[in-house]
Amino acid sequence: MKSKLNILIFPCGSEIALEIYRSLKYSTHVNLIGANSVSDHGRFVFERYIDNVPFVNSPDFVPALAKIVKENTIDAIYPAMDSVITILTKHEEMLGCKVIASSRETTEICLSKTKTYAALKDYAPIAKIYDAIDQVSKFPIFMKPDIGYGSRGARIVHNVEEAILHLKQYPTSIIMDYLPGPEYTVDCFSDRHGELRFVGPRVRSRTMNGISVHTYPYKERRSEFQAIASSINQRLNPRGAWFFQIKEDHLGNFFLLEVASRLGGSSSLYRNLGINFALLSVFDTFNYDVEVFSNTYDIEMDRALDNKYRTSIDFSVAYFDFDDCLLLGNKVNADMVKLIFQFRNAGKRIVLITKHEKDINETLSIYRLADLFDRIIHLTKEDDKYKYIDTNDAIFIDDSHAERRSVYKYLGIPVFSPDTIECLFE
Repeated sequence: MKSKLNILIFPCGSEIALEIYRSLKYSTHVNLIGANSVSDHGRFVFERYIDNVPFVNSPDFVPALAKIVKENTIDAIYPAMDSVITILTKHEEMLGCKVIASSRETTEICLSKTKTYAALKDYAPIAKIYDAIDQVSKFPIFMKPDIGYGSRGARIVHNVEEAILHLKQYPTSIIMDYLPGPEYTVDCFSDRHGELRFVGPRVRSRTMNGISVHTYPYKERRSEFQAIASSINQRLNPRGAWFFQIKEDHLGNFFLLEVASRLGGSSSLYRNLGINFALLSVFDTFNYDVEVFSNTYDIEMDRALDNKYRTSIDFSVAYFDFDDCLLLGNKVNADMVKLIFQFRNAGKRIVLITKHEKDINETLSIYRLADLFDRIIHLTKEDDKYKYIDTNDAIFIDDSHAERRSVYKYLGIPVFSPDTIECLFE
């Protein structure tokens, strides 16, 4: 393997792409480049970012991606959407680099639920499927598009009228028995030798747009999950990260919902137990044998929308307050320390400006903060901080509204309270 692999993630703003990014951003083995057809959250995340890629259904898509691969010496593309996976595996030779994915046959089967059920009818339990509404004798039923993403077009249907309306909107919908029991995602990893190396069930206790936003490992019935995973692995021969979803009927029996030839957006649960699906998949793609093991501590994950910012601020010096800013009561503000080191890495000067009542150097030493600053300005309570800021090429961070107001009034530099520094994080 070369010293660092250039990995292109496309599209780079999806939840799948963001999990790939989180999984690989600290790896010493890869450089990450994000690419998109539509500007989205990806441009706030990736330091190296390419936009205006033709849409995946455009005849220019593959040639444009091949050009990006050549111009940026890309070693592999990590596709982050099911339809993109299928297209890229189909045209891998034209792209001029590897595609981190299962085989073309496997990805095409997984893209379609109809093909998935047909391929696995003798390998996994599948709920009853109806060819037409008039075959249904008992409601509610469940309907979902043959090819779909997240929860779009998937719904419980309570009568014939609802079913007819749903078919008009989603004419390729599959009609199947409704399963009222709990739902699980099973995160898996299979290596290039076809060996199933990891099987991790987790409960989908709360979802949003088809993504688990509250999940935790499910430790019961492990032999059943393992058996289903082994059967799917035997028939579909996936490579790298993949997952399947199953649901219980009213008797507690498992039935397969879908299989995906990629990592799950909330597989970060198992990443935080030590199973980095994206990195394992990268190594496997380049034919390296991997070791897979997991911690056993209890863990649960809850997700919510996150914020990323981009500002026009440019500065060379950052002034930080101490009490109730860097120090909160008797605890160090870890976010503030993170920001200080981000600034230091960027070559900014860090100045502490404080009215701390005690010996500031002694207090800094107590809290292991003594060497953080390029300069320390220790003032009395009567001093005005703005008088000691000797450059306009600066920002000022202080919990005091009065201090921020006077600095802004007299110097016109950007001012921040502890709750607003999030817009400064990379």
